[in-house]
Amino acid sequence: MNIKIKSGYRLNVAMIVFNEENKILFCKRKNTTNWQFPQGGVDEKEDFQVAMYRELYEEVGLEKKQVKIEAESSELLYYDIPKKIRSVVLGGKYKGQAQKYFLLRLISGEINLLLENNPEFDDYNWVPFWLPLEKGVDFKKEVYRKALTEFREYMNNE
Repeated sequence: MNIKIKSGYRLNVAMIVFNEENKILFCKRKNTTNWQFPQGGVDEKEDFQVAMYRELYEEVGLEKKQVKIEAESSELLYYDIPKKIRSVVLGGKYKGQAQKYFLLRLISGEINLLLENNPEFDDYNWVPFWLPLEKGVDFKKEVYRKALTEFREYMNNE
């Protein structure tokens, strides 16, 4: 994949999964009080969708056949990691992330946070569509707003 991103940013995918009740999946990072969407890095020369399905399975246990892609963000969405925690986030190698967002409809299956030896999350909830703007970590709220605003037309009764 040949995509140009701003210097100092890590290429990343993020998934907004919604269920039959139009609630979206929000996960709590292990040993913290921070809630976020499932997300993960894109390997060198890896396609966005391939990375998305890999991360979706690793983080929440959903396979490709269990979701349907409803939409993907029209552009990369950037966020900066606060300077005071950069040294511990992603090994201090990046000032932030450039994310491709996917909106996924859950077709079947259950969330499983325990597939990896060192799971990223220790809890999850199905929450109202706009709740991540209130409950997400501050430095990600603007990208959440952009992604949710772009995807709201795909949701019923929002």
